[in-house]
Order: sequence, then C-alpha cells, then structure tokens
Amino acid sequence: MGHKEAQPQPLTKYPPLAASPAAAGGHVDIGALPSPRLLATHLPMSLLRPETRSLRCRVVYLCRDPKDTLVSRLHFENKVARGGGAGLLMDDAFGMFCEGFSPYGPFWDHCLEYWEESMVRPDTVLFLKYEEIKSDPARVVRRLATFLGIPLTEEEEGSGVAEEVARMCSFEKLTGLEVNQVGGVSHGNKVHVDNSVFYRKGEVGDWANHMSREMGEKLDRMVQDKLQGSGLVF
Repeated sequence: MGHKEAQPQPLTKYPPLAASPAAAGGHVDIGALPSPRLLATHLPMSLLRPETRSLRCRVVYLCRDPKDTLVSRLHFENKVARGGGAGLLMDDAFGMFCEGFSPYGPFWDHCLEYWEESMVRPDTVLFLKYEEIKSDPARVVRRLATFLGIPLTEEEEGSGVAEEVARMCSFEKLTGLEVNQVGGVSHGNKVHVDNSVFYRKGEVGDWANHMSREMGEKLDRMVQDKLQGSGLVF
C-alpha cells in the first residue's frame, strides 16, 4: 500500500510502551496472538527460544555507540526512578557499565551475540546501528523493507515512500506528537513511566556532554578489546 492510501499509523495514536500487550504488567500468551506477530525484546540472542532459529524468524537488532548507550540509559533510569530515589551518578553508572553490570548482560556480549548471528544468518538477522539510521534513514527503510521480503516497488520509490516513512518515524516528528508529551503507563503500584521519558535528544555523540574525554577513551578501549577479531566496531 502506498503512503497516500495508508491509514493513520499507530505511532501517531499510541506511545511506544502502550503498543506492548505486556505494558500493564503480567504475562501475555504470545502464542495466542495472530500471525504474523511483531515482538520487541531486550533479551540477548542466547535467551531467545530455539524456535527463533529453527522457524527462521526474522530478527532486527538495533544498537548504538556504547558511550551514548550509557548516557541514554542513565537518563532514562533516573527519570523513571525519580519518584523513589535520586538515581545514579555518572561516575557510579560508568563504573558499573565497564564491569558489565546491565539489566540484560554486558553491552559487548549482547551486541556480539546478535552480530555473530547476523554473520551466520544474514537473511534472517539484520544488525543495525542507530548512527546509520540517523545518517541516512531512507536508505535504512529500503534495507529493512527488502529484509522483510517487501521491497519498495518502482512506484513507491518514485513517490518517495522511503523518505515519507523516515520522516514519520523521525525523532523530531515523534517528539512533537501529543501522545508522547502527556500521560504515561503504570506498572501496578510500583512504577509510573511518563510517555515523554522515551524521548530525550536522539543525538549522536551527546555522551561528550556528560562524561569526560578520559572516560570515553577508556570505554572505547574496553569495547574494542571485547570485540576484537569479530569485525564489529563502533
């Protein structure tokens, strides 16, 4: 379907977290959802069900520079925790990150698992970096469409569908939507997450405004050492 005939998109009506069936807490019977299913997870590749490979499920993995990852995660966690505490300081968060303490395992291990899988199964695992999306979003839209088996038609290319999808999903567009500026989602009586928390700056290299050059260089060296020989670089 061309973008001119498309119906209003979910992104314009719902914040990201509200699109998840598990947003209200509890467990969801994924098997009961109609096919094709679109699932989102933070789990490392090694913890996904074996059927992910055997059934040749398509996996799209997204990561970003570890320094920006740390800064973004710190701001997010501190905003979520503001009702129950002051949150972490950068020095403490940096030390924990370098030691591999993260909700879903060490950053380098997480990335490496998906990277290596994408090398073995490039037709079913697409490895993307946030930086390349920011640099040329329309190109990534085309790449994603091809990966999913629905490449853009000549007519769609001519009418600028890739550019329109990129514009609609841009940081600037999403932050300007009312659904992402007001309201939030509560998880029982413990955590309330404001919709605006999911959008901060969306910039590449913002880490330099929050950590010293020495910290950045140390983290770069550590990640390079952990990824040595894999072909994956940041």
